[in-house]
Amino acid sequence: MVLKGIDIFENQPVRITVEKGTIVAKQSIPHEADLPFVSPGFFDVQVNGYKGLDYSSLGLTAADVEQMVRNLAPSGTTRHVPTIITNSQERICQNLEIIARAVRERALVAAAIPGIHIEGPYISAEDGPRGAHDPSFVRDPSIAELDEWIEASHNLLRVVTLAPERANAIAFISYAVSKGIVVSIGHTAATPEQIREAIAAGATLSTHLGNGSHAMLPRLRNYLWEQLADEHTWAGIIADGYHLPDSVMKVFSKAKGLDRLVLVSDVAFLGGSGPGRYKWGNIAVEVYPDGHLGLADTPFLAGSGHLLDTCIPRFAAAAGIPLAQSVALATGNPERLLGLGEGKQAIRVGSRADLALFTITGPNVALNIERTVLAGETLYERKEARA
Repeated sequence: MVLKGIDIFENQPVRITVEKGTIVAKQSIPHEADLPFVSPGFFDVQVNGYKGLDYSSLGLTAADVEQMVRNLAPSGTTRHVPTIITNSQERICQNLEIIARAVRERALVAAAIPGIHIEGPYISAEDGPRGAHDPSFVRDPSIAELDEWIEASHNLLRVVTLAPERANAIAFISYAVSKGIVVSIGHTAATPEQIREAIAAGATLSTHLGNGSHAMLPRLRNYLWEQLADEHTWAGIIADGYHLPDSVMKVFSKAKGLDRLVLVSDVAFLGGSGPGRYKWGNIAVEVYPDGHLGLADTPFLAGSGHLLDTCIPRFAAAAGIPLAQSVALATGNPERLLGLGEGKQAIRVGSRADLALFTITGPNVALNIERTVLAGETLYERKEARA
């Protein structure tokens, strides 16, 4: 396989040669008309579901997991972390086992999924911070349950999101970190002191910071300021243009620094569905023509409907940074967060061939994914003629 494009980080036209899933050569070439940009494939550390598939659902199969990998490919996403949300212990363990089996038995899934994220059930029970999580399953952290998760996942568990104000949370954080798990603060109603205690115990990430929170907070002493102020922790943010105002994203970028931010989609199972009204359990959800999800007949969001190809240019515009720097927040930064290497801030000879090729259009900068390659296999190639 030979690919040509403009390296997004070097702004240099290159020819990339791929053999047996690995980049074996990368050469500078003269500029050619209509070359796409090329970057490492996008890496999403929070995917709940997409196009009707749901990692938390009853009846999840290994085939569903592989289909999810393929469904995400048109967005340039080559790797992702399946996210199971608040549920019964039985369901969580069952779906962990299914995802782990898919990784063991299917080479494509093994290449795409480096770990699993459990978001909940150890979160705030309060309206607002709880978000759309089922309150009947919200509970206090349990190390015994965590051990069962680790076993069911065959050691693929990488991230756990919890609220540090819950009973036993600090001991749980210390234990989880000792097992190599990234503990993330999210869906919380914690005091600033409890946030600091969680960080001291080893929490290193904030889950979709600014979302899954109260609509109204104390002006100065609150859990958002405390997480923003810590210079050692990471923050995941949903930069789809609906979850956070541009000004908030710009402040987050300055407070945390670009080397401590990761862009996440937090996409829900109705993401990618056609416009219309759907049922999510007993809740009516509207999928709007622009792709965002809302609780029907209300101004409120119902999860995320967009992927990283939307979030990357949106964050670049909001933060006032070059597109290449925003791409890094969805490629190398997630790798570093999860300890998977130095981070693919560059396309290197010897690296696995996970690549996204895309063009840029429009005054607001939109990414048009032309081709997505995972471990040397083309998962998606745009067939339509360019406008």
